[in-house]
Amino acid sequence: MEKSDLLQQLRIDRSEERAPARGARLAIGIVVAVLVVLAAAAGGWWYLAGGRSFEVEAATAIAPASNAAGSMAVLQATGYVTARREATVSAQITGTLTKVMIEEGEKVEVGQILALLEDTAQKAALAQAEAQLRAAQAQLVQFTAQLAQDRRDLKRAEDLVGRKLVSEQAMELARTQVETHSAQVESQKKQVDLAEAGVQGAKVQLDYCTIRAPFTGVIIAKAAQVGEIVSPFSAGGGFTRTGIGTIVDMDSLEIEVDVNEAYINRVVAQQKIEAVLDAYPDWKIPGHVIAIIPTADRSKATVKVRVAMDQKDPRIVPDMGVRVSFLEEAPKAGAAAPPPPKGVLVPATSLIERDGKSAVFAIDGEKARLRPVTPGQAMGELRLVEGLAAGARVVREPPAELADGSRVTIKK
Repeated sequence: MEKSDLLQQLRIDRSEERAPARGARLAIGIVVAVLVVLAAAAGGWWYLAGGRSFEVEAATAIAPASNAAGSMAVLQATGYVTARREATVSAQITGTLTKVMIEEGEKVEVGQILALLEDTAQKAALAQAEAQLRAAQAQLVQFTAQLAQDRRDLKRAEDLVGRKLVSEQAMELARTQVETHSAQVESQKKQVDLAEAGVQGAKVQLDYCTIRAPFTGVIIAKAAQVGEIVSPFSAGGGFTRTGIGTIVDMDSLEIEVDVNEAYINRVVAQQKIEAVLDAYPDWKIPGHVIAIIPTADRSKATVKVRVAMDQKDPRIVPDMGVRVSFLEEAPKAGAAAPPPPKGVLVPATSLIERDGKSAVFAIDGEKARLRPVTPGQAMGELRLVEGLAAGARVVREPPAELADGSRVTIKK
């Protein structure tokens, strides 16, 4: 037997051991791939269901309004508190601020000094005008004295002519002097008037350096500081201020709401209303319709309505959000008041259909929770629903991807 044959017989065959090892590695690879797929699916589910954050607009569910007399709301609309009397106070001349005496939230009275401008030039101009006036008055005194003397000379000349002691020419010369100086006196009186007008003008310019409140109100904005240049014109680019501050007459506050033109027929002048501020949802403010502005907003298909508040309160400030309920007439004496409708009012856009049922997304902390509701009658842009409590916050326009338990952040 050959030596090579002997070596071949002594060699160990490992093919049977390699086959199981390859099978085990293959099985392990399959398990790992399945785990990766499951992890990716779980991650995707987490992202869609709870991991992704949706930025949404919130609305508050409110109870249908009814007043003490039993009147019910026929329409509800949203709007803002506005001031009919609001002014940004500025200087009437260009100048540098030397003193600003206002702060936001401070109440001011009509005529109260708000700020002072550098007045050195105006004081100098006033002093010059007053000096010119004194000079004109002194010259008038001089001309008046001369005229008095001329009149005495004329009287003597007339007496002497009567006694044939002077010529007629001397008397005529004396009369001419009287007439000349009379004209000078009248002219100088006009110069005095002109100088007095100059003094008044200089005083006005000096008074322009003192900026006063045009009416009683509250400062809501302070726009300039000491050392800045202010002007009634937009001169000087960004280096010139055009206002000192903004004053609002709190007694002129009212509400402006946009009513869908499809429901404007439910609103009439002097109609009773109840207003609820977003900041104070439990506080109902009575009021009435002032006027319906006779024009429509083409882009929004709405009509603006002015509403007066019958109660004034320091808590009411401009630009507050407010919801207005337009009330129907109270029932006649002896008639039973209609029972208030069940449910709460939410924006119609917050209602969605899930599995053939109506629902809304209620905001619970940082999560959106799907809540089934039973929809009722429509009140303008609102819808009466059952299944929610008053005061609950809902997503106004839920995105299609929003799911139960999704994270949400409220738009500012």
